[in-house]
Amino acid sequence: MVVVRGAADTDVVIVGGGFGGLATACYLAEAGADVTVVEKNDQLGGRASTLEGEGFRFDLGPSWYLMPDVFERFFGHFDRTPAEYYGLTRLDPHYRIFFKEDVGPAPTGDPPGRHDGPTGDILDVTDDLDQIEALFEAHETGAGDTFREYLETSKENYEIGMEHFVYEDRSRLRDFLDPRLAVYARGLSLLGSMQDHVEEYFDHPKLQQLLQYTLVFLGGSPQNTPALYNLMSHVDFNLGVFYPEGGMYGVVEALVDLGAELGVDYHTGEPATAIVGSRDGFSVRTPTGAHRADVVVSDADYAHTERDLLPPVKRQFDESYWDSRTYAPSAFMLYLGVEGAVPALEHHTLVLPGDWDPHFETIFEHPAWPEDPAYYVSVTSKTDDSVAPDGHSAVVVLVPIAAGLPDGPDRRAAYREQILADLAENTGEDLRDRIVFERTTCVDDYRSMFNSEAGSALGLAHTLRQTAVLRPPHRSSAVDGLYFTGSYTTPGIGVPMTLISGEHTAEYVLDDL
Repeated sequence: MVVVRGAADTDVVIVGGGFGGLATACYLAEAGADVTVVEKNDQLGGRASTLEGEGFRFDLGPSWYLMPDVFERFFGHFDRTPAEYYGLTRLDPHYRIFFKEDVGPAPTGDPPGRHDGPTGDILDVTDDLDQIEALFEAHETGAGDTFREYLETSKENYEIGMEHFVYEDRSRLRDFLDPRLAVYARGLSLLGSMQDHVEEYFDHPKLQQLLQYTLVFLGGSPQNTPALYNLMSHVDFNLGVFYPEGGMYGVVEALVDLGAELGVDYHTGEPATAIVGSRDGFSVRTPTGAHRADVVVSDADYAHTERDLLPPVKRQFDESYWDSRTYAPSAFMLYLGVEGAVPALEHHTLVLPGDWDPHFETIFEHPAWPEDPAYYVSVTSKTDDSVAPDGHSAVVVLVPIAAGLPDGPDRRAAYREQILADLAENTGEDLRDRIVFERTTCVDDYRSMFNSEAGSALGLAHTLRQTAVLRPPHRSSAVDGLYFTGSYTTPGIGVPMTLISGEHTAEYVLDDL
């Protein structure tokens, strides 16, 4: 946790108002710095901004409120609680899964939480662990007890991993020379892929998918994400899934309000065009002028900051570095205002093919628009009446696709038809004649809205070669006084992780001061 130190008379400019930038601003303002946030878009929040139209409201990006302990810890540092800013509704079921086809042995009996769907099983993941255990047992003899063992390992990995590898930043090689790590890491599943790890416990393909779908939130696949991330099962099954009042943008507003209480100054609609100078003599240039700073923190896309805001002599990485990175997926997003209810769908719904390997291959191995995609559907109007007019539903569809795919109106129109037809076939909810409001975002939008490298929706994937010390650093090695925060840095992708990234970045700034 950041220890407040004196930063009085220090002017800090933060470029970018995503969660990482907003969190860094709060920590540094509390330490006494004069903090200014400049954001290119008209809303703060970055990828977590909001979309509104014709009485509908949608979270533009993140929509899952996971790891509530991280948010409690963040606000607790400022002697506050999340409840002072927004309410939380615990979702039950956490989510529903539609399987497009029946694969693996048929379940025995009729376990609770399982239903017959139009084309395959429907599984509801609830707060009742006994029910989940029975669901596992019905699909594979002995899997119920194994699930409990797996969950206990996941909990241990989460507690050790968060305390010693996430909250305690280890983004430098020397951080791993700590002799205590041998004790902390004993028994942790540090190496190997998630697919290999899960196969050690379960044979049934549906159970394997159930334990690995959260990897999409990390921007990875079962084959390239380290087994350490089995800790996400503890997040899923034990910690629960919540909906914050006002959606995820309500959380953005909470950070903005907290920052304002601490003295942060926000400038929206003001993109940074150049970062000039060094410690105690920076100038962050924008179309309307320049902001003087002693210290600069960039929450903008890391590659964009280096390539477009800095001269070549002040860049840490060359073109070959960025070209060789594995980027997390982009996304094809549909934001739909729909007449009537959608009873077959839950607040969070997943639609999965029996074999999702070809989809992941089109993301990471052979970039292409997936023919039989796995995708996610959010219906926040199931929980929040304020996001849609009476008698309507607010529906978001997210299909992970490869970063850098060719984009354009014709491709989007064709893929829209494919996805809506797939949704109707596999869930029974045909939305096509009921849509009264519609927007899309895709690769080109992530580039234009967020200066995102390759149009990634998330940043750098969490592969074994892009984890911990192998992610770009918080502190620039080329410019004294320049720092980075957000999903490219440690601990990585996801709203909770970028909150923690803001803490780490503030710690580096204050250490140097």
